[in-house]
Amino acid sequence: MAQDLSERELLRMEVEQLKKEVKNPRDLISKTGKEIKDYVEAQAGTDPLLKGIPEDKNPFKEKGTCVLS
Repeated sequence: MAQDLSERELLRMEVEQLKKEVKNPRDLISKTGKEIKDYVEAQAGTDPLLKGIPEDKNPFKEKGTCVLS
């Protein structure tokens, strides 16, 4: 779709998008970074990447082995 538009139309679309983005409220990273850190630390006890998956709930656990003789 963008290939069919002229350069002027593309620039107009970009300006409109920038006008929308400038209206978004922004917070300082010093504030949001602390909030993210606190959230991650609060959820760490239930995070399967940190805690691991119990063997009985692991869908990737091998069901059994095959022995060839």
